[in-house]
Amino acid sequence: MSKNLLVDYIPFEVTREQINEAISKNNGRLVVKGVLQRAEAKNQNGRVYPRETLMREAEKYSEVQIAERRALGELDHPDSSVVNLNNASHNILEMHWDGNDLLGTVEVLGTPAGNILKELFKSGIKLGISSRGLGSVKEIREEEGEDTVEVQPDFELIAFDFVSNPSTHGAFLSPTNEGKLNEGVGTRDGKCCHDCLIEDIINDIFRGE
Repeated sequence: MSKNLLVDYIPFEVTREQINEAISKNNGRLVVKGVLQRAEAKNQNGRVYPRETLMREAEKYSEVQIAERRALGELDHPDSSVVNLNNASHNILEMHWDGNDLLGTVEVLGTPAGNILKELFKSGIKLGISSRGLGSVKEIREEEGEDTVEVQPDFELIAFDFVSNPSTHGAFLSPTNEGKLNEGVGTRDGKCCHDCLIEDIINDIFRGE
């Protein structure tokens, strides 16, 4: 089977307390924790990651990328099997299992993309997180309901990325400041300004405001 780029999303809850504590007690360093991926459960793309496969890749990722402090991820939807250092926004510090949930600790970096990510968090923008990897899939016919697509053992984990507009329902980071989110979202040119607010935040960063 040929390998394809597989991108799948999972809810990643970030509390307001995590944001405030990291910023106030760690010299502005932002660290968040949450679920990175889930095994043995059909996601919104109809794919299932077998626990054995995901555990193997998580272990390899921990022993190499995390151990060597190069478990980098990007901001938004990369279409490459290689992490672009110019767009690196965060680094995975550790991963561990809780049942079938793969949890992790994520450090937001002081890079240009990381600064954008931090300001998006502070402004209460909803963000998603996705796993990125290479692998093949196999369709499994089910007698009732929709068919399942199972990720095959040749899967290779590449990175975890933050995304602004996930195609999967529910795959968002929770807002960390609901008040600021409600204040900032409006309309511009007759359309909802969720994307407008993101654009304004990015422009403010580049202007040094």
